[in-house]
Amino acid sequence: MYDLQLLPGAISAILADVADSHRLTLSDRFGLMAAVLDDNLDEEERRAVNRLLRSVQRGRVAIA
Repeated sequence: MYDLQLLPGAISAILADVADSHRLTLSDRFGLMAAVLDDNLDEEERRAVNRLLRSVQRGRVAIA
């Protein structure tokens, strides 16, 4: 089993990168996976992750 830990500020960094590139990189996806599995994620960060995942689902953000 892998021990995934979300780095502080990672969600904000992922959002900024995706806003610039409209692409979700492999490292971004690993960060999102860690965020989804993090029970201590605050509500604002959880909403940001959900918005980002919806953008991917709707085709606004590409998976690179």
